[in-house]
Amino acid sequence: MRQWHRRYRITKQATLTGNPLKLIAAVMAFSLSPACSHDLKRLERAQEQALSSPAIAPAEHKGHRDRVRPGKKAHTAPAISSEERETMPAMDHSKMNHNPLPSTAQPRQPDTAENPEPDSSPGSADSEETGAGNHGNHHRHDDAGHGSLPRQEISPPSDVRDPHAYSEGYDFGPLPRPHMGDDDNQGSLLVDRLESQTKRNNTSVTYDWQAWYGPTYDRALIRAEGEIESGTFKNARNELLWAHAVTAYWDTHLGVRYDSGKGTDRGWLAFGVQGLAPYWLYVEATAYVNEQGRTAFRLETEYDLLLTQKLILQPRIELNIYSRRDDTRDVSSGLSDLEAGLRLRYEIVRELAPYVGFEWSGRFGSGADNIRVAGKDAEETRFVAGVRFWF
Repeated sequence: MRQWHRRYRITKQATLTGNPLKLIAAVMAFSLSPACSHDLKRLERAQEQALSSPAIAPAEHKGHRDRVRPGKKAHTAPAISSEERETMPAMDHSKMNHNPLPSTAQPRQPDTAENPEPDSSPGSADSEETGAGNHGNHHRHDDAGHGSLPRQEISPPSDVRDPHAYSEGYDFGPLPRPHMGDDDNQGSLLVDRLESQTKRNNTSVTYDWQAWYGPTYDRALIRAEGEIESGTFKNARNELLWAHAVTAYWDTHLGVRYDSGKGTDRGWLAFGVQGLAPYWLYVEATAYVNEQGRTAFRLETEYDLLLTQKLILQPRIELNIYSRRDDTRDVSSGLSDLEAGLRLRYEIVRELAPYVGFEWSGRFGSGADNIRVAGKDAEETRFVAGVRFWF
């Protein structure tokens, strides 16, 4: 190799001096030298091996490839000839760590000086060499380690203050207690129907109103409904109830009912519910019982369908069910009467709304027979016009 370099320098010197005789003599001596020929052949073999087999990247092993960062070129290992590979010293495997990989059931060992944790940063040699073997086990080691941690029971201190008591036993003293808004007594009157009903032969007036007074949760409630025909009460129902709010939309009722007008007056014990069902359906459901052992059930439902903010269409249904017949009041056992109507009102203001509509009314059973005997119709269709207001 030294002879090759020496002849190369002679040739370069002859070229620089420009003497053609020395240049020709140097080229002939360079080409005919056996050492130079051997070096040229070895260099050609090394180039052929480099072209025939791709260079092995130092970080490529077990399916992992070295990632090239953006803006940088990939580095390839230089080709090594067979003669240089033979002169390389052999690797001593006796100094390598042949300990088995940690089991998935055992927690990860803590970091120590004797067993340092391999560097897991991207691009480090340790993370790349051990990534293939431990890539799928990292999460299992962490889960096993977390599962083996003992649970710590945290108990409050012994001198903790009762959150429901006043601070250190102090009360309001001479100061008055706070006054909440739901403790105020308030009242309201709602006249749901005050209307004139025009039938085939006559006209009557119907009323349906309720009033309440009291705080938010417990109130005194009065409900009244009836029909006035020819200046006399044809049928009247009056109720005095105690209303208790159980939810934001429902009240329970307990009280008394008194019926007057045509026939025998009767008193009842009343209990029921009143409120808004889902989809804003107004419901009144009340059961009754009296001293003669008679029972009754009344159901009334209404729904406000807003055509506009002021024009409202209201369908309404009311029915009454009795356990015994009462011929003096044209009441039959079972389903005694049913009313179904449709009213269209216009709210001039929220508190005042005139309306018009129609209503169908029918009686069933023995009560219907008594009405037909009297020469009247058991089923009627009425035109109604009235006003609804509240304050």
